[in-house]
Amino acid sequence: MTRFNREVRRIAQLAAAGALVSTLAACVVNEPAPHAGPNPHEVALDRLHQVDARIDNLSRRIDARVNQGYYPPPQGGALHHRLDTIRGEAHDMAAQHGGGISGDEQHVLNQELDTAARAIGE
Repeated sequence: MTRFNREVRRIAQLAAAGALVSTLAACVVNEPAPHAGPNPHEVALDRLHQVDARIDNLSRRIDARVNQGYYPPPQGGALHHRLDTIRGEAHDMAAQHGGGISGDEQHVLNQELDTAARAIGE
């Protein structure tokens, strides 16, 4: 191989390497940043689960209070009905948002549950 052919080959190799490096650099530079923070849908689902867990806890407290004689079973039944209504509201809200609830909706539901908790007795 002549010196000229070796130099042409070397230039071609350098050009190919430069093209490869610039292509890889473009991939790295143009790649979108990963999504930071939690998935909003998962957060909405977690909010609904938190409301459900609070309702379950209040329901157990009603049962305990009735069993301990703090109030009669009909009053316990009325309190359970109120919790069932709040749970229904929560799930109606969730059905409109793909299974979860917004922070504002959770706040409203928690206010209703605060009122129910006071009626149950803390």
